[in-house]
Amino acid sequence: MKRIYLLFFVVLVLGCSGDSGERNPYLNEVSFNYSMNLNLPLYSPLTNTGSAIYVGYDGVGIAGIFVINSGFNIFVASEASCPNHSTNDCSTMTLDGQTAICPCDDYEYSLFTGQMLNKPDDGNRYYDMLIYNNTYSGNVVTVYN
Repeated sequence: MKRIYLLFFVVLVLGCSGDSGERNPYLNEVSFNYSMNLNLPLYSPLTNTGSAIYVGYDGVGIAGIFVINSGFNIFVASEASCPNHSTNDCSTMTLDGQTAICPCDDYEYSLFTGQMLNKPDDGNRYYDMLIYNNTYSGNVVTVYN
């Protein structure tokens, strides 16, 4: 019986990884809380599945946020600053349907998952979009970090 406990303990210890993911060196940590009432015309596109908007107010994310309705009142909110560049004149991505495009190098990202869609096969490390927390209640989407 002791061997089973010892084996379980060894598997548990060896199965746990100390790697909690590498922090993106290009994006600073920001705290914010922003609410969007979907009854207002500015945010009403988010009532439709697959529709996305850009919110570019100061203090909302680093360079603003993208929010997309991924269906069934589930929303994905992501940083609008290109995750593979330091903040500069061209690092705020543009919205193209359900895709965000970095004008610095034309990298494309899915707004549903935040994943880079055209990752170069050059062996370098590339980062996906930074995804923010959000809640939906009473027709209001609140995005926060």
